[in-house]
Amino acid sequence: MSAISAAPGLFARGRSRFKVWRGTRPFWAGLYVMLSGFPIMYFPYAHVQIGHLTVAMATTAGAGSLIIGVLLVTLGISLWFQQHIRTFAGVAAILLSLVSLPVSNFGGFVVGFLLAMFGGAMAVSWAPGKPSEGAAEEVVPAADEAPRAAVEAPETEAVVDEPKDLSGTSPANGANGRRSAD
Repeated sequence: MSAISAAPGLFARGRSRFKVWRGTRPFWAGLYVMLSGFPIMYFPYAHVQIGHLTVAMATTAGAGSLIIGVLLVTLGISLWFQQHIRTFAGVAAILLSLVSLPVSNFGGFVVGFLLAMFGGAMAVSWAPGKPSEGAAEEVVPAADEAPRAAVEAPETEAVVDEPKDLSGTSPANGANGRRSAD
């Protein structure tokens, strides 16, 4: 088998694996949030040359712009690899983009601001997909998850008098969700 005939199979397999990986996390939200950090970091330190005229964009809040940009890049990367913090990362990206407006040359000349707002909103609204019904699935525990048999403890006593269903509890009937740990 030559390298030329093996390459399409490897490329297709790699592309398929990347597509599956991308589908299990807020990939595009993380990309937009990560990309938003670069114009916010860049413009306060940039020296734009227009002909023989050098325009320095340096502001007094250059360190603030650098911190906001680095935090946005970090939030974008964490959206890729820790999708369970998507709500926190999305809200943090939206707040950082709003702070970047006065601190960092109108949020990286509005480019970084819009990317962070859009990416943060996508991260907050993202939800993991449900597997298709026809697909056979293997249940593989995560690396940080203990086997189910070790986690589940057998029940020693069952309380017959009190129901465990708390759907009917409300302040009107006096339950208020108290004694829900029983």
